[in-house]
Amino acid sequence: MTPIYEVLKNNNTTIKPIWIMRQAGRYLPEFREIRAKNPDFIKLCLNENLSAEITLQPLKRFDLDAAIIFSDILMLPYGLNQKVEFKKGIGPILGDLNLDNILKLDEIDFVKKLTPVYKLVNLIKDNNLTKNKNTIGFVGAPWTLLVYMINKKSPKLGLKSDFFKDEKLINKTLKIIEKFLKVHIKNQVDSGAQIIQIFDSWAGLLSEKDFTNYIYEPTINIVEYTKSLNVPVICFPKGIKKFKDFCEIVKPSAICIDYEVDPKEILKDIQIPVQGGMDPKVLLTDQENLKKEVKKYLNIFKDHPYIFNLGHGILPETNPKMMDYLVKMVKDH
Repeated sequence: MTPIYEVLKNNNTTIKPIWIMRQAGRYLPEFREIRAKNPDFIKLCLNENLSAEITLQPLKRFDLDAAIIFSDILMLPYGLNQKVEFKKGIGPILGDLNLDNILKLDEIDFVKKLTPVYKLVNLIKDNNLTKNKNTIGFVGAPWTLLVYMINKKSPKLGLKSDFFKDEKLINKTLKIIEKFLKVHIKNQVDSGAQIIQIFDSWAGLLSEKDFTNYIYEPTINIVEYTKSLNVPVICFPKGIKKFKDFCEIVKPSAICIDYEVDPKEILKDIQIPVQGGMDPKVLLTDQENLKKEVKKYLNIFKDHPYIFNLGHGILPETNPKMMDYLVKMVKDH
């Protein structure tokens, strides 16, 4: 059994495996080289050979316990024929949401559009570098995908004022998202993904009165479906405060915490395995500071099933030497 499986099954709390969100990405010079030649991000995600190469880049450098596929949560709206493009300095821009067209979409057409993603998972699973490690697939949570599909851009500056106006549109879109998320997860699992992580990047936008409709209920359906495939599921509801409620209602296999969360409070409240927490900015400081922070998390969770990770994706300006130091420190602990 792999170290991550040990933790996810609550079997062994002395093992502290490590993988890092966005570990295959912009902080690596070898990634930047590929990216410079492939300016269209969606096309790059749909090139299974290059995506596989990018996914494996961090495993060539560091003794990580998992490969997380190089893809994007917005591959789902792309598969639903909503236009998706990434603009430098702006982020994702989505086209108009045409529900009539989406409702006519056949599952076969959706899978066909995203077949390179599933081929990528297969290439990773069969690679020597992933021997005794886990291959992690992922999706966006229903709420976060709804935000992008209706808002049509990142809500960094908040949601558009009439976002909640059309309830019919919201409910229909959520149903479509749920249906095709299940298709997307099933195809990743069938291709070799052994764990699924659900990213709810914009959970923090909602007030608690809206959690049931937009976070709990739609996410429960996805979590239960993934578990029905005998695959553990990690949830990352970034920005929420009541993790205890989330874990008791949604029941993921593990909860990923962000860097604004007090890990000691989490330890008091949470029975299930925990992942993440450390602020990615710590990697921009020095080794002494990094050592202090890493030890803090490892000591807090020393008797609790814990996967070391950051509280968000690794930052592009991170020095790979700091990442190397981090991985070795966790492994030597």
